[in-house]
Amino acid sequence: MINDLTPQQIVTELNKYIIGQDNAKKAVAIALRNRIRRQKLSPELVDEVTPKNIIMIGPTGVGKTEIVRRLSKLVKAPFVKVEATKFTEVGYVGRDVESIIRDLTEVGVQLVRKEWASKVEDKAKQMVDEKIIDYLFPVSTKRKERQPNILDGSFYSGDEEKKKESLAILPKKDEREERFERTRKKFKEKLEKGELENRIIEIEVEENIQPTVEVFSNSGIEGMGINFKDILGRMFPQKRKKQKVTIAEARKILIYTETQKLIDMDEVIRAAIERVENLGIVFIDEIDKIARQEKSYGPDVSRGGVQRDILPIIEGSTVMTKYGAVKTDHILFISAGAFTTSKPSDLIPELQGRFPIRVELNILNKEDLKRILTEPCNSLIKQYVALLATEGLKIEIADDAIEEIAETAFLVNEQTENIGARRLYTILEKLLEDISFDAPNLKKKQFKIDRKYVKKKLQSIVKNEDLSRYIL
Repeated sequence: MINDLTPQQIVTELNKYIIGQDNAKKAVAIALRNRIRRQKLSPELVDEVTPKNIIMIGPTGVGKTEIVRRLSKLVKAPFVKVEATKFTEVGYVGRDVESIIRDLTEVGVQLVRKEWASKVEDKAKQMVDEKIIDYLFPVSTKRKERQPNILDGSFYSGDEEKKKESLAILPKKDEREERFERTRKKFKEKLEKGELENRIIEIEVEENIQPTVEVFSNSGIEGMGINFKDILGRMFPQKRKKQKVTIAEARKILIYTETQKLIDMDEVIRAAIERVENLGIVFIDEIDKIARQEKSYGPDVSRGGVQRDILPIIEGSTVMTKYGAVKTDHILFISAGAFTTSKPSDLIPELQGRFPIRVELNILNKEDLKRILTEPCNSLIKQYVALLATEGLKIEIADDAIEEIAETAFLVNEQTENIGARRLYTILEKLLEDISFDAPNLKKKQFKIDRKYVKKKLQSIVKNEDLSRYIL
């Protein structure tokens, strides 16, 4: 649970995926723990404690985004990653900064909806099984309705002899019902065992047809805070159509439909907004690109203007979304940038003050790159070995090969642009290119990659700096 996570435990979890950058991990762990502490405060203080936003400074590929992404997954918090360069000042064509909060709210709603869906899944499955049984017996209901009319003589009014004969021949009502129930039970057992999955049945599904309406607004339909889809859906009820599918396909369709019916959307929206306001995390990348630079030319719309628009959201304001009003006072904002051509002090002073915690991330050295290849739970070596194993290939990458790969990546980063750990992707792709291409047709199913193989594949590229700039 989120309440049980100490800063040390948070860092331990982050260490499973991210190598190094201890200062950044420590900073986000404290920020997260402070949010947990705030929830335990008295009502008088709870609104007074605001999150201490963080600005991460470091080159690309050193783990800035990954730290925040893993942090949000750890606490199941609504999280969005945005790039500062995608937004424009109000009054210009482009996305306005309030759409960040609308996106975050949408993420929050989907997150809570999934949790609700998992809670009602068992009940939905039971309801779907009953529906499928009903689809398997489309005539049974009519027969049940018709046969009592035969027995009560309504088909033979005025002819008592025929009525008596029919009563003598036909089985009793209880007997028919018992036979019907036995048949249903038999089919239900087969259904539960999965013996009827390929049988074709005809089900009714809703047609997802919505009338198209164009709305002209300065900030787009999202800026109006109105859910037109829901309004039009109520004005024009969805039509139903019959569709022939296998029971396996029908189950998927019906489970989704029944699950949505069982979800209380009013409660989902209420819980989602509360979670967004108290646990939401916004990661603003490329914030250095909107910093003012001394030698900048052209209009300042995408820099100072965007900073001024972002400021109210970070300070605390109310944003209208299609789910209702969302307060941003306690949303945690984490920004990041390389700051190679600018510095944090180039941001407007008010914005600087809203990011009191500043963390500098280290450039990755050869040892860091080596650890990244092997230590994380989702390490690149494990990924490539697993991918090729699907073709029946057993790939073993020796320790000296890993060391050579890390050294090559570090060398290319120094000679060309430093893109950090992302350089490992390009090198591993080039290294395993031939094996991956020929994998389906290879007769030899075991390969050991050593230092000699790595040098053979990459040496000529690394030596030729112009070629390495192009390929790696």
